[in-house]
Order: sequence, then structure tokens, then C-alpha cells
Amino acid sequence: MSATPFADLNALAVHFRTELANKKFILLYAYNGTGKTRLSTAFKDLGKNGDERDTLYFNAFTEDLFSWDNDLENDQMRVLKLNSGSRFFAGLSALEMDVKIGQLLERYVDFNFYIDYEDWVVTFFRERESNGDPVPIKVSRGEENIFIWCFFLSIVQLAMDGAEPYKWVKYIYIDDPISSLDEHNAITVAVNLAQLLKKPGSTLKAVISTHHTLFFNVLFNEIKDDTRNKKAHPYFLSRDRQAGGYVIRETGETPFFHHVAALAELYEAEQTGRLFTHHFNMLRSILEKTASFHGYRHFSACIKQDANDEEGLLHQRLINILSHGSYSLYEPQEMLDENKNYFRKILHDFINRYPFNPTLFPAAPAPIPAPTPVTTP
Repeated sequence: MSATPFADLNALAVHFRTELANKKFILLYAYNGTGKTRLSTAFKDLGKNGDERDTLYFNAFTEDLFSWDNDLENDQMRVLKLNSGSRFFAGLSALEMDVKIGQLLERYVDFNFYIDYEDWVVTFFRERESNGDPVPIKVSRGEENIFIWCFFLSIVQLAMDGAEPYKWVKYIYIDDPISSLDEHNAITVAVNLAQLLKKPGSTLKAVISTHHTLFFNVLFNEIKDDTRNKKAHPYFLSRDRQAGGYVIRETGETPFFHHVAALAELYEAEQTGRLFTHHFNMLRSILEKTASFHGYRHFSACIKQDANDEEGLLHQRLINILSHGSYSLYEPQEMLDENKNYFRKILHDFINRYPFNPTLFPAAPAPIPAPTPVTTP
């Protein structure tokens, strides 16, 4: 799995723009806190030239263009306000947005809405009064995100169709559109998005980044034909903790699952000796996912145990204790040497026990003797 380093996110954004000269899609997986949103902003900023823009983007800033007025005084007329000053909403009143959004939204939810283009607010409702007026409701956060997502997709459709207000769009950058969705909607969103972006005749290029494993893998499967013909490229993004900066790794012909990516990162950290307290949290997560996959109720089933079970119990207790500290990814603390030895023992036993692809671990890990437990008189 080849890796390419970059000094900062701006350099990576420049690289993606260069790649998109010959590709249609870039699909990016990264953990939360790695810099996905900042990367989308860097990519967008590179397309600025005075008042000109070339990137239609969806990220946390896009969601901020929508805000609730909860009518605190009367507690009745709750509406979602649109930031009419943004070019995101340019020319919408003449483009039948209600119809376009409604056709997408009905796939996911059971409520209705209408847009008031004079006051730039959206009213949601499920029922009407006897006189036909809608009864306003406040939808859930997940439903709100779905609405905003469908709003965005409607604009993408307009850009793909060459609508005048969106002729400036050359790139589409989408960062984590499904943070509040259940798995069913995550799959539906991924399939529908891929179908839209693969629309024949479209010249728009797209970058899609996510921390959601299922969403990433469904998207990968939807665009794998484009991957084989070099029109799409899936990557795994991580921080380069040794040299600083960032690294992207090609995920190859099959999707790079979250727990496998985390395991490779832990192995790399163990090989360099730069083991920090938060690595125990990552190791516990991998053990829990593996235990669940194999039908066990507890991660301890995935810890190698000696005949008398003492080693297994000790390591289980260590992971329980060391994975529940308030350890920060942004202010990492290096492990004590004794804990490093325990960590290496558990990690190497786990890799040797399960048939992971050995190419992920360049130097095949050999069994490590158990550290001598510290005893008290």
C-alpha cells in the first residue's frame, strides 16, 4: 500500500486538484479530527479568484447556512432560516427548488415543507389545519441534516444541468454528509450520490471525504469500475506523527476498512516506539469490533490467554483501565515503558492470531514474551 507525504493540507489540496485533471472522483477516508473539514476549505480556497469561485462544497460550514428560529415567544411558528447572502442560494426562487428537493427528500422522510423566498425560511409540517394551513413542526437533527443534504443535491443537479446561477461550478467537494444518519440511510445516501455523480455527460469532478466506514465502502463499491479504469481513486488520510504533516495511502482494489486502518496505524506506532496513551483506546476498539464479528460478547475473547488464564485476565484489566483515561489526541502523552511492553504483547499476539493481510505489517511480528507482572508484597 503506497504512501505519499504532504507538508500540510494546502499541499494536499493542490495535489487533489492536479489529480482531478485526469480523474472524475477522489474518495477519502480519515478519522475525525484528522483535518477533513480543513482540507475541504483549503481545496475550496484554491479556487477563489476575486469574486470568482469554482467549488460547490458541502461541509460543516454549509450546515451553518441553515439556522433555527424556534419562536421562543409563542412556541408555535418554528422555521429553518436560510442565509440569503450566500451564493449557495443564488437564483433558487426561479428554479423550482421545492419540487427538486421534495423528489429527493421523499426517499428518506415522511414530512413536507415549503420555502418562503421572501423571508428566506423553511417551514416543515406533517399535518394541516382545517383551513389548509400547515401545522409547523421542528424536525429532528437527523431529519434536518437529511433536508440540508437534499437541498445540496438539488443544487448539484442544477450545476450538472448547466443552470445559469451555477455555471461557475467545476468541482464538488463533499465532507461527511451523513454524521447523524442510521446505517440504512447511510447506504441509501451513498448509492444515490454515486448515481448522481456518475450521470453521463457531466464534466463536474468530485472529492468525497468521510470518517464513516459503511458510507466509504458503499461508495467505493459504487465507483469501483471507475477505480479500475483510473477515473477514480480511493485514499486513506492520516497524520504523519513522525515527520509532521499528512500522509495519503492508496486503498487498492478493495476498501480499506476502519478497523484494519487503525490496526496498521497501531502497528506502525509500535514499530517506531512512539506509543501514546490514546493508542490503548484504539486497540480496545479493534478488539471490540473483532469480538463482535466473531460472535463474542466481550473483547477479552480476542486476547491470547495462557493455559492458566492469568495472562488473559491481566491484559483484559490493563485494557479496561488504560482505555478509560481522559487521553487527548491533541495533547498525547507517551506510555510508560512497562505499559509499552504490555501493549506490544497484546498487539502482536492479536496480529499473529488472526489472518490479516501480512503486507500491512512489513516486518512480520514475532511472538513477544509476556512482561513480568509487577507484584506487591
